[in-house]
Amino acid sequence: MAVTRWQPSLRRRLLAFLLIPVGVLLLLDAMLTYGVALAYSNRVHDRDLGDDALSLAQMLRIGRLRDGLSQQARFLLEYDPDGRSYFSVRSQRRGVIADNARFRQPPPPAVGDPPELFDTALGPHPLRAAVVSLHPDADPTDTLTVSVAETLRDRHRRAREILMMAVPLQTLLIVAVLLLVWSGVDYGLRVLDPLTARLAAREHEITPIGEADVPREILPLTKTIDGLFARLRGALELQERFIADAAHQLRTPLAGLSLHVERALADDSSPHAVKEALGHIRQLTRRTARTSAQLLALTRAQSPLDAPEAHATVDLSRLVPEVIGLRIREALAAGVDLGFQGAQQPLWITGDVASLHELLDNLIDNGLRYAGRGSSLTVGLAAVPQGIRLYVEDDGPGVPDALLPRLGERFFRLPGTAQEGTGLGLAIVERIAARHGARVSYRRVAPHGLCVAVLFPAAALGEVALA
Repeated sequence: MAVTRWQPSLRRRLLAFLLIPVGVLLLLDAMLTYGVALAYSNRVHDRDLGDDALSLAQMLRIGRLRDGLSQQARFLLEYDPDGRSYFSVRSQRRGVIADNARFRQPPPPAVGDPPELFDTALGPHPLRAAVVSLHPDADPTDTLTVSVAETLRDRHRRAREILMMAVPLQTLLIVAVLLLVWSGVDYGLRVLDPLTARLAAREHEITPIGEADVPREILPLTKTIDGLFARLRGALELQERFIADAAHQLRTPLAGLSLHVERALADDSSPHAVKEALGHIRQLTRRTARTSAQLLALTRAQSPLDAPEAHATVDLSRLVPEVIGLRIREALAAGVDLGFQGAQQPLWITGDVASLHELLDNLIDNGLRYAGRGSSLTVGLAAVPQGIRLYVEDDGPGVPDALLPRLGERFFRLPGTAQEGTGLGLAIVERIAARHGARVSYRRVAPHGLCVAVLFPAAALGEVALA
């Protein structure tokens, strides 16, 4: 099968989920690297700034400040090829002796303390400064405060240089990792090749994939496929069973039809023989039609494709009398007293109306066929602690206790039964009941007769409220 351009790809999906986080990590790593480099640059420059303050203080302590700083000292202090340096020398007695800028300064430290570093600003420009105090040799009673400051330009430039050295190396490392990931994903996906080859080698075999060589990560997928295979096998088996049942059940009436047609053709001079043959043909045709309808009904009831999710809430107290009303004329023709006995309040279950109608039709039809003329047939409905009980009871000849367990088997009919039938009615009832989570039971009625009961689970209160 050709792979289209826009068809989803597991490899592309894995790489996309890896590539985006790796890109974000590269950005975060660059920010972290710049922060670390700036911290390192600040530490180095702070140490140099403190040394400059100490050097200037030592120079001023042994020098003479009557005429201020010499031009040479001022040049050395102000010279900075990477930015600009600022200084300030103040005397406790004489005030400002020399400076090249006025920037904010904290209170001076005590004499003999190490240089104190602080952040300040010159207008809108931030500065980093160091201040130290000392007693000059020329006047030990006086206190000089020496401050040295510099801009932050060089610090940031050094941090950028470190970043520019680190990022290419980290990028190469990440590219190498991505290549390894690509190779790893490609190698890891090869574990699916034996499974793909094994499935491709199958022709008409629909068996479970199994778990022998299936990776743990795709076990849910293979189990889902196995479930699909099981449902497909069930559908195919149902189809094969239907074909076999149809062939088995239709063989006799079709042979009878052929026989009576040949009989009518062979004796076409006798109207009575032709009429008799046509009567048999009509009877066999009806039997064939009923058998076909019963087979189709059984197939629908057994179908694994009938989704219980499509069921809705049904009020049996309304449905059952409606179905009984449709069979009154047929019951009168059969000489059977058909009646209903049930509560007047709603009795809700969850199910499919058409299937429930077919279930009840088969129960009534079974009673009408086998109860016999002059008998009574009662359809009852009642709420019991276990759910909703639907039953059909007759006072006909009944069924021996030894044969009760066989009721519901496909094509099973009581020995010696003269009535025509397919033996599928109760089988259909049991399949439909199973679809609705119901249970079918059979019991003899004293002194004679049969009761077929279907116990449905009652619908939940929430489902009834939505109905």
